[in-house]
Amino acid sequence: MGIKLVIVDDAPFIREVIKNIFRDTDVEVVGEATTGVEAIEVVVKTRPQVVLMDIVMPTMNGIAAATELLHRFPNLKIIACTTLDQELMIMKALEAGCCSFVLKPFKADELIKAVQTTQA
Repeated sequence: MGIKLVIVDDAPFIREVIKNIFRDTDVEVVGEATTGVEAIEVVVKTRPQVVLMDIVMPTMNGIAAATELLHRFPNLKIIACTTLDQELMIMKALEAGCCSFVLKPFKADELIKAVQTTQA
């Protein structure tokens, strides 16, 4: 059985790119969200093993969403996704309980490896 993944990013193009990256892998995209609030709703419905979470989003950022999700689902693996110039946000995401991070722009093989190694 594959890894169930939820993608959280406010940019539709990024979500589409990520879905395409995982199309022929053992990772099944079971949901997607555009805000932290939506992310919580989608995770409650789909119960993924891994969430790929953008950090900078409107309404509720990825750090607040990760904190709430990990409170509800302590075994959930959350990978923070952000740009290189947001080093402080990366540190806050890791402090909030994210298991790792990937930097935008990301390479397909790096993203696949990041998700697969969370379940190794």
